[in-house]
Amino acid sequence: MATEGILLGMGNPLLDISAVVDEDFMSKYDIKLNNAILAEEKHIPMYEEMSAKYRVEYIAGGATQNSIRVAQWMLQNPGATSYMGCIGKDKFGEEMKHNAKLAGVTAHYYEDESAPTGTCAVCVVGGERSLIANLSAANCYKSEHLKRPENWALVEKAKYFYIAGFFLTVSPDSIQLVAEHASANNKYFSMNLSAPFICEFFKDAQEKVIPYMDYVFGNETEARTFAKVHGWETDNVEEIAIKISQWPKASGTHKRITVITQGADPVVVAEDGKVKKFPVTLLPKEKLVDTNGAGDAFVGGFLSQLVLEKPIEECVRAGNYAANVIIQRSGCTYPEKPDFS
Repeated sequence: MATEGILLGMGNPLLDISAVVDEDFMSKYDIKLNNAILAEEKHIPMYEEMSAKYRVEYIAGGATQNSIRVAQWMLQNPGATSYMGCIGKDKFGEEMKHNAKLAGVTAHYYEDESAPTGTCAVCVVGGERSLIANLSAANCYKSEHLKRPENWALVEKAKYFYIAGFFLTVSPDSIQLVAEHASANNKYFSMNLSAPFICEFFKDAQEKVIPYMDYVFGNETEARTFAKVHGWETDNVEEIAIKISQWPKASGTHKRITVITQGADPVVVAEDGKVKKFPVTLLPKEKLVDTNGAGDAFVGGFLSQLVLEKPIEECVRAGNYAANVIIQRSGCTYPEKPDFS
């Protein structure tokens, strides 16, 4: 059984504004499917337009928060997970707190006085999603909040840490503090490549923290972008996964394991210079609702077994199970109890 607070996540808490849209809307705002970007000036009107034009759902999201909620759901052990990030003092922020509590996650949010809670437009076309994040308050997280005794206590209590790459745009110093703590205390630190733009435009921040990563997650597009940015002459996902796993480590306590998902294609796991591939459960097209949160859910499922010290095969099986559940529902939501054994 997972002990209290064994898994801690830090990231950008965002309220997902999700809707099935059309091609015209996508081209109007220059949005590509299966991508994740930060909102620019030209995207700001789209949030209002989505609410006015389409049937919109509001779902508590943000990549790390999704993964932590899914891990918590898989573990069915209230308080096994905790989470930190920044929200605004507003209706959406209250909604976020309420959601975390219902999910059984111990959430210590930093509440910003001036910025509204961050939102993420989730545009769905033919079951595939595109994410446009307007970070707002999520962008205001400060390491001072992390250092407060009641919050650092969550770090001390945890044995496993997970932070999506998106948080590199907000508080790299917070990530560094947690990474160094994990390394010094023989704990496990994991991150996600998260999006091509993180690998491209936050390369230096990402490189600084890679040595501390015991587990690196990502999908095939992110892995290929990572390879390109680092001048590796390959777009073979298996080769890239091995090269990431062999990147020098800050501490020799744990080897690094790279886990790359490829949609409906097998999951690639690289460790000790070798690759294992794990097929995913294929879903008939008519059962696919949307892929929003699929990668986050995979990580959540994986971590739920990792903290129980299960073998890698079980971690991947749980990841695939969770992702399979999530893509049959709208957003990163799940039934009351998992059916995983």
